[in-house]
Amino acid sequence: MSRRPSPEGADNASDPFAATPAEAVIGVAPGSRHLGRARRFRGLKLTAILMASAIVAVVAFVGVQVLRLQSNVDTMPLNLGENQGTALPVDSSTDPLQILILGSDTRTGNSGEFFGSEEDSSGEGNSDVMMLATLSADRQNVTVVSFPRDLLVPVPGCVNPESGNVSAAVDLGQLNEALNEGGPGCTVAAINNLTGLSIDHFMMAGFNAVSELSSAVGGVDVCVEEPVDDEFSGLKLPAGTSEVEGDQALAFLRTRHSFGDGGDIGRIAAQQSFMASLARKVRAEGTLTNLPKLYSIADVITRNLTVDDALSQPTEILKIADRLKNVDLGNMAFVTVPTEPWVEDPNRLVLDEEAAAPLFDALREDRGITEQSPDAATPAPEVSPSAPETTDAPAVDPATVPVLVVNATTNTERSTEVRQLLLDAGYTQTDTFASAPAEATLVVFGAGYDGAAADLAARFGVPDTRVVFDETVVGVQLQVGADLATGSAVVVPPLGDELEGQTADQITCQASSGL
Repeated sequence: MSRRPSPEGADNASDPFAATPAEAVIGVAPGSRHLGRARRFRGLKLTAILMASAIVAVVAFVGVQVLRLQSNVDTMPLNLGENQGTALPVDSSTDPLQILILGSDTRTGNSGEFFGSEEDSSGEGNSDVMMLATLSADRQNVTVVSFPRDLLVPVPGCVNPESGNVSAAVDLGQLNEALNEGGPGCTVAAINNLTGLSIDHFMMAGFNAVSELSSAVGGVDVCVEEPVDDEFSGLKLPAGTSEVEGDQALAFLRTRHSFGDGGDIGRIAAQQSFMASLARKVRAEGTLTNLPKLYSIADVITRNLTVDDALSQPTEILKIADRLKNVDLGNMAFVTVPTEPWVEDPNRLVLDEEAAAPLFDALREDRGITEQSPDAATPAPEVSPSAPETTDAPAVDPATVPVLVVNATTNTERSTEVRQLLLDAGYTQTDTFASAPAEATLVVFGAGYDGAAADLAARFGVPDTRVVFDETVVGVQLQVGADLATGSAVVVPPLGDELEGQTADQITCQASSGL
């Protein structure tokens, strides 16, 4: 038979902080021996409650903000191709990822608000910008391929998600009009056919996205070789580097008259330069690791985006941002898909299949295009020791050649550095001149100085195509462009001569179309 505890024992058993013999020796006053500990534990309990409340508040706030971002986004089907399957689910953190970025020429945002005037938009909702961004699985490379809006490609039959009707497939249709056949999913299907890829996501933005995004990051630096005053787009810029945001950023990206050939190819080059400059700014300011900044940008983007269903989760956009934050700018390439004029209409373009094949191969193989293809590496031919030396270039006395160093870089000290290189080579008649920034280094020579021009081109690694005769020039002019901004030789474009474009670490300046 068990013994019941005494009343005193029961009290002690129910009180885990009952006095120990040691406490009795110390002589704590009756009725006060638990006071210090009780206060301490009440304080800890209060702290725990406050911390728990703070955590709940933060989680609730984040949840509300995530829901807000998600509610901003409009969605449409990823692939409308009649005979194409939907891309398999991908892990946005670890898998190779293809994202089609579309700019619509409509000014109506997700809120239904119309921005600008009716004259600014065709109202048809064609694709004004088409860029395919490929992110490699190893997080080392990003390739952004631009497709001209006037490119003719096979367009598959597309199922309109609202009516269920199937559009007629065409052998050659204008790529930017595929958007009209039910939405971005038809453009996805057409580019899948063209490249042999299976695009994972799309993002479509209207005009206002560019305007707001450029303001959210505090402006983007752009460079033009000559002043621009384009009455069609409203773009007004002085020669040199300017910071654009809002409507001027939009005008820079949309102008079809100001740059290059005065058409879509020149406009694409400006878009690539803008994107490269944006990447440099975001990287320099740590935007992709700054959650408040990232949220503000995500808010702008989602308010102006239409995406596929799988990309409508803000967490997916954050995963993509995380993949981009450590990519070397030299491995972030912006290129234009190789094209050639259509034989039946030179104002329209078709794919240059031979030139485009290595590009598409690299994308399918999850390989960056700044890397050399394994099959392309061939040893340089050996020079026969009995081969005679060429004697085409006449001997040049450098001391007799007047040379003007034209500094077309953003480094004001660069002309002095190059002049010193020339002085060391014996070109003692050397002077300097500052000019608007330019991408390429040129050697321009006058009558009788072709030998000196060839010597300077060889010294600085300037290609023959950039050695130009000008009868108005006396002596030789060395225009030092961005490709000779450092060192003593022109930097070979990382994309080679086969692809038109640039990497994100290159600062480029747009040439005027003269229109």
